[in-house]
This record gives sequence, C-alpha cells and structure tokens, in this order.
Amino acid sequence: MAKDKTAQKLIVPNKTARRDYEITDTYEAGMVLTGTEVKSLRAGKANLKDSYAIVNDGEVFLRELHISPYEHGNRSNHEPLRQRKLLLHKREIRKLYGKSREKGLSLIPLKLYFKNGKVKVELGIGKGKKQHDRRQDIKKREERRDIERTFKSKMIKVK
Repeated sequence: MAKDKTAQKLIVPNKTARRDYEITDTYEAGMVLTGTEVKSLRAGKANLKDSYAIVNDGEVFLRELHISPYEHGNRSNHEPLRQRKLLLHKREIRKLYGKSREKGLSLIPLKLYFKNGKVKVELGIGKGKKQHDRRQDIKKREERRDIERTFKSKMIKVK
C-alpha cells in the first residue's frame, strides 16, 4: 500500500483565529527549528493562542509561539517563546509585507502541522472582527443549525 505524499498530521490548531479574524488569504510556510523543538512538537506541546507573524528586513518571523521545552532535553534545550524564522518565497514575502502594512490587517498563524516530515505553519491574512461581527456570525450559525434540524426532521417523517 502506497503512502500519501501530501499526508498532513495536525500538531495544533489556532482555535481563536477564525473567531477573532476574518481570514482572506492563506499561505503555507516552513519553519526554522532546533531538534528539541521538533521533538516537543511531535509530542504536541505547542500553543498558537497569542502568536502572530511579522515581516522584518525581507524575512518573516513568528512571535509568541509557545513550544514547551523537551522533557528529555539537556542544557541545550530551546527557549519556549523565542522568535522563529518562517521560510517563504521572496514574492510571497513581498505580498505579505504589503498586506501587513495595510491598516487593520494582521498575519495570524492558523495551524501547525507536519507535512512529509517537515513542520509547516499555515499563515492567514486577517482583519480583526468587531464584537457585533462575531454576534452576527453566531446568529448565522444558529439559523443554519435550525434549518438543518427542521429539514432533517421532515426527511424522517417522509420515510
């Protein structure tokens, strides 16, 4: 049985990103990591909650990503909140730089995952939602659920 070449194993999602931001574009980026960071990620010890990306001198960095120290590491263990470099093409970095300079747009990591043995991060360009926008999203979701429930109950009665 052949293995899927694009198999992805989710490490950690950013659950609050899609709730707090309206995501317009997404990019996939690699990360520059140390050995103990990769081992901690394989154990699922990461938190994307308050993290964000910045473009600085033609390079993209991920900040406030918490990767817990590796339990079996020695004195060369990594710092949990260090700034990590993201690997992107120059044209992608230029696009991200332009978008990040626009008012109200931010670079938010959406999820961390393994792809072909490499750690990848999905970056989203997002505009922060206001409180009333979030309420409208909740209202739409509840209306959709109600419609699905009524439709499902009518389908059962027809049979």
